[in-house]
Amino acid sequence: MLAERRRALVLDILAEKGSVSVTELFRRLGVSRETIRRDITRLAAENRLLKTHGGALSAESEEPALAKRETVNMAGKRAIGRLAASMVPDGASLIIDSGTTTICVAQALGRRRRLTVLTNDIHVAGRLAARNDNRVLLLGGELQGAEGATMGPDSTAMLENYFADFAFVGASALSSHPWLMDYSREAAELRSRMLVMARTPVLLADRTKFNRTAPVRVANLDKVAHLITDAAPQGAMARAIGTLAAELRVAVP
Repeated sequence: MLAERRRALVLDILAEKGSVSVTELFRRLGVSRETIRRDITRLAAENRLLKTHGGALSAESEEPALAKRETVNMAGKRAIGRLAASMVPDGASLIIDSGTTTICVAQALGRRRRLTVLTNDIHVAGRLAARNDNRVLLLGGELQGAEGATMGPDSTAMLENYFADFAFVGASALSSHPWLMDYSREAAELRSRMLVMARTPVLLADRTKFNRTAPVRVANLDKVAHLITDAAPQGAMARAIGTLAAELRVAVP
């Protein structure tokens, strides 16, 4: 295989998965580990990937902006939002994470009454506040302007004062380890706390989040009671999810 073709395949794999190990590339490309390490070093020098111990990380190591994510698989995310909202009775207390899928949950909750909502997302807060006798508490912290969400130690500290009936938490990346991952330490810590501050923690992951990785691991995946997605996972991803205690629920777009 020509070197340029081989390096292009490395970048294709990273575009699909977010990260890859030398061992996996060795199996998939059929060349020596030394050759793979040289390819990774070359691509890193060209700023086309990030070199890590034992592998490589996509140069796109930051989560796409909210505006861009709002153009990806919105039919699936709305279906997830409707199924998640169907679990919620009037008068329930909810923790709702930030993100495009959780905004869909907020939209689908439009007819519920007397909800108590804790959220770090100003879009979620705006859709549920001042209507139907809802009570909305916006978690404090540093506002991430492009996301419209608060994060950081102040957000996490405020969350510690509450316990809810449901937590609806988004997924930035879900791999077949099985690991839940995120793009920043602040987001990962906040989401990990959300998963333990509710009686029924629900993870929302549309099909584009499967078989992906991100730089920071999110703890407490084992605490998830329900995983809602818009397409049944396949292969290694299906086997990994099968090891969790969570009930897998598939929403039909």
